[in-house]
Amino acid sequence: MTIKSAHETALLTFDPHDPAGIDDELTDDERAIRGAVRQLCSDRIQPHVGDWFEDGEIPDVRGLARELGTLGVLGMHLTGYDCAGMSATEYGLACLELEACDSGVRSLVSVQGSLAMYAIWRFGSEEQKQAWLPPMAAGTAIGCFGLTEPDHGSDPAGMRTRARRDGTDWVIDGRKMWITNGSIADVAVVWAQTDDGIRGFVVPADTPGFSAPEIKHKMSLRASVTSELVLNGVRLPADAMLPEAQGLRGPLSCLNEARYGIVWGAMGAARAAFESALSYASDREQFGRPIAGFQLTQQKLANMAVELVKGHLLALHLGRRKDAGRLRHEQVSLGKLNNVQEALEICRTARGILGANGISLEYPVIRHMNNLESVLTYEGTVEMHTLVLGQALTGHAAFR
Repeated sequence: MTIKSAHETALLTFDPHDPAGIDDELTDDERAIRGAVRQLCSDRIQPHVGDWFEDGEIPDVRGLARELGTLGVLGMHLTGYDCAGMSATEYGLACLELEACDSGVRSLVSVQGSLAMYAIWRFGSEEQKQAWLPPMAAGTAIGCFGLTEPDHGSDPAGMRTRARRDGTDWVIDGRKMWITNGSIADVAVVWAQTDDGIRGFVVPADTPGFSAPEIKHKMSLRASVTSELVLNGVRLPADAMLPEAQGLRGPLSCLNEARYGIVWGAMGAARAAFESALSYASDREQFGRPIAGFQLTQQKLANMAVELVKGHLLALHLGRRKDAGRLRHEQVSLGKLNNVQEALEICRTARGILGANGISLEYPVIRHMNNLESVLTYEGTVEMHTLVLGQALTGHAAFR
């Protein structure tokens, strides 16, 4: 009979926080990066994020951006220009930890790195990359991404923002809506109709005619800056246009980068809600025993754990595919569609386990639940991702 080592025994121990043993599938580097992001969240964000949500603002958002830049998570999956050049899986794990803290914090990082920075990195000129990517990677410059309009969300091809030639300059008029980071941005990547189709423009926030009034009265993503962009005769030089992006392919490829992060991030919010419910059920006593000892509560916890594991495994699988250069946009839609819906259901179940305490910001559950109501519809609604997947399955487009 073989006596197992302490290490082997530890590997066989069931971990309620990792019931399927997914950690075994991660490399040492991946675990280290996850640990570093988790530590920053624990030290810098977690003690305050409930107040930020309640107050509707992050008091020193620029300071937080610089700390995130120092850690290397801004544009971390991009190469060159002082970007960290980490893998897609490592970026996904960072998104999971950030959203386990708050969706608004993950949104700040996603919009900075996967939308604004990625657009410049993928489609910009060398001059644009050199000017903007290093300070954005450091968090000393903040970016936003202007695609959605008041009347055009799921159908960006109908956008009304227009850029026209005036001599060698471009002049842009229009409005963008629901723009994360807008009011604090130093630069905006704005998409507009031109005579040659949809083009992207790098717009410094101090350009005359550009303004970004903040959107108030939100009940979701309150620890996040959300704004309108107003472009009123914004005059830009010819070299402000992103030279390598023409048509919707440009902005949609950026959105695909951000959606990939959401596949991971949603599982972070779900994990936080699940762990809160598990802890609460173990401590809360009714009828002389912890509610964790009742069958109905155990059924809820077991179902939550199963969906959490499935979503985490799906995110990891898509991350490995992305690192191998084999990830398709339909697969990202599949991940976003499943993981956000399941994360929201986990949060709703957790809220029920906590009872009246489930609506208190003393616990993270209602905050994550409210935030996920936004995540459910931004970067593509349930309906749009369903139709993307439906078209891939059947070969028939059903968008109209």
